[in-house]
Amino acid sequence: MKTKRLLVILGLTLYWGATLSAQKTITTDVLIVGGGTGGTAAGIQCARLGVKTLIVESTTWLGGMISGAGVSATDGNHKLPSGFWAEFRNKLYAVYGGPKAVETGWVSNTQFEPHVADSIFKQMAAAEKQLTILYNHHFQSLVRRGQKIISVTVLDKATQKPVIILPKLVIDATELGDVMAAAKVPYSLGMEAGSLTGEKVGVSQTNNVVQDLTYVAVLKDYGRNADCTIVKPSNYDPKEFDAACTDYYIDKTRKAPGVDGKKMLEYGKLPNNKYMLNWPLYGNDIYLNIVELDEASRNKELEKAKEQTKRFIYFIQNELGYKNLGLADDEFPTEDRLALMPYHREGRRVEGLVRFNMRHISEPYTYGDPLYRTGIAVGDYPIDHHHKKNLAAPQHLEFYPVPSFNVPLGALIPQQVENLIIAEKGISVSNVVNGTTRLQPCVLLIGQAAGALAGLSIKQSLIPKKVPVRLVQKYLLDAKAFIMPYIDVKPDAPYFEAVQKIGATGILKGHGIPYKWANQTWFYPDSLVNGQSLAADLQSFKKYNYKIPTGNLRIQEAIDIVHQLDIALAGSVKGSKIKSLSKQKSTLTQLVETSWQSWGLDHYTPGRFITRKELAVLLNNTIDPFERLQIGYNGYAK
Repeated sequence: MKTKRLLVILGLTLYWGATLSAQKTITTDVLIVGGGTGGTAAGIQCARLGVKTLIVESTTWLGGMISGAGVSATDGNHKLPSGFWAEFRNKLYAVYGGPKAVETGWVSNTQFEPHVADSIFKQMAAAEKQLTILYNHHFQSLVRRGQKIISVTVLDKATQKPVIILPKLVIDATELGDVMAAAKVPYSLGMEAGSLTGEKVGVSQTNNVVQDLTYVAVLKDYGRNADCTIVKPSNYDPKEFDAACTDYYIDKTRKAPGVDGKKMLEYGKLPNNKYMLNWPLYGNDIYLNIVELDEASRNKELEKAKEQTKRFIYFIQNELGYKNLGLADDEFPTEDRLALMPYHREGRRVEGLVRFNMRHISEPYTYGDPLYRTGIAVGDYPIDHHHKKNLAAPQHLEFYPVPSFNVPLGALIPQQVENLIIAEKGISVSNVVNGTTRLQPCVLLIGQAAGALAGLSIKQSLIPKKVPVRLVQKYLLDAKAFIMPYIDVKPDAPYFEAVQKIGATGILKGHGIPYKWANQTWFYPDSLVNGQSLAADLQSFKKYNYKIPTGNLRIQEAIDIVHQLDIALAGSVKGSKIKSLSKQKSTLTQLVETSWQSWGLDHYTPGRFITRKELAVLLNNTIDPFERLQIGYNGYAK
């Protein structure tokens, strides 16, 4: 019996080896499936860590929704210039001539031509020697053994031959979460009942309803006398678009539109007289739930989305009179000149180490686990769900007010499969929260964090969930990324890193408020430190019998408190930066006195009141509680 089992194993091994030798195989440290918004950021960031990285992308473009899907009007984070998002935006400014040059439409502060985004991403990728990209390669399948993915098969569209990839670690950056599904990782799809998430706006019963998708088009102004009218689409009926704008409003049972045709088009106006068509109100959104379909069935359904957009274009040209606006001939390299791919607002969402829901955003310091301490990406857009083409959807959350927020690292790591990380829109969030984490700047930053986690995992020889949270955050801070969403402390401030780190400990907490289209969280760096407030925050960080005066604190009193905290932290993971600091208070006082100005702070006077930014710098440069007290993915001290 034992001999027979050995022969079977030997036979399988020989078969597997023969299969690999007969097909093209590639080995890599990190494989990123999907060169979309998150996947591109992940690949570039991972390669910057010196890790061998491979992106496989099914189209010929990089950037996904921000380029190939044509959604080139970014939503949110205008005042949160974080990491990879800021880097990309600065390159846009360089191309077009500054911030004002991309404020062309009214839906966004940053609008640009999709092909420019693709070009920028490709230039950034080309600068990374450790990064390889396979275009026109489509994900097909994978092999999972136990808790590891050992191989991934993709199809080379040019040769129609499979390519087998042997990675150490995989990032699922597909639009719909296809890798996690193939790996049989638990995930959610659609809306969860509020009783499951604890959200006050959750639906009463779980369902599989997802948001509408859009096949975006970019129109170009070919001149006043041009007639660019497309062939009349089959089944065209202008009534379908009644109430899209005031220029065509016949059915008064529909809600009255708030804009005329010109204003509707200027919603997505791009540089160089182009217009992005991504209009939800009786426009080219469409409800198609294609997530669980196979590729052929998806493509068949997506033809309906393309026809929807063509009918809307014909409506604009024929009913509204904009015959001079035609499909741009210098954007997408497709036969029909529509986007290379649809704009998916939602797909599968992994069951991660943590589940990020709306109450974590609205009540970050009081609800559930302190996930805010583990932040790796920030966002400020309201919760925005598109269900206008599915009136049966049980909820319509349009611009639901929440403060700005940070995304916890544990949302990127599945509960199962130890060498898989999630990027794009498939992270572990509730359906409600997906309405804000799905937007372009936030997804870029999630991708950057996924790439950092993957690279550090390889370099440290650790599976992702064993990589210290603080190590990932520190690397992101070095890349000028925000881990806390403070609107009033920018990366060029000399105290930026200190404020971010101390904010992530909870010793000094920010204040979040919903605000129009750009929600906010304030640190108030120049405000004075209140003793009572600090005492409460310190207890939530590390319980100890602190002796803290009431009222506003003076610099010398703050030094006394730092000394107490150092004693409280004695025996933590990392020792104090100052030898025997907890035993020699005079050592601390002397260090502060001699280093105050070199830390970038104003005049040192022990008797004057201390500001919040000064206390953050003082804590960071003396006892460093950010690294002293290591935390787990739930935000609690280890």
